[in-house]
Amino acid sequence: MNKTQGQIEAEISEAVIRFEKEYMGRGPLEAKTYIVEDMVISRLKGVMTPSEYQLASSEDSRHGRELIKQVRRELLEKGRPLLEAVVQDVTSRKVLSLHTDISTVTGERVIVFTLDAPAACTGVKK
Repeated sequence: MNKTQGQIEAEISEAVIRFEKEYMGRGPLEAKTYIVEDMVISRLKGVMTPSEYQLASSEDSRHGRELIKQVRRELLEKGRPLLEAVVQDVTSRKVLSLHTDISTVTGERVIVFTLDAPAACTGVKK
């Protein structure tokens, strides 16, 4: 059965939420995934913990923000094979690269996967 773009995006969002909860220890408040040609972009809102917000707004906030970003990057790199496997399974495309960043101001994280070809959709957008 071929899936619509909306179904693929929803499956990836659910998988990223599961990953954040199970691997990172806390899930986002909201997640949305977008497929743009050969890119999969997942936008997660509300991923930071209350203690991370405290660290980000402390007196030496620049150091705290960098520490949060570094820890989150390292954790994602360790779990990267799990995320890539899910995206490959859902899109039927090989993941070539993964890029991520987190805003320590808004608590929003963006994960971008680049694929070896556009995601396999039926042509029906949503």
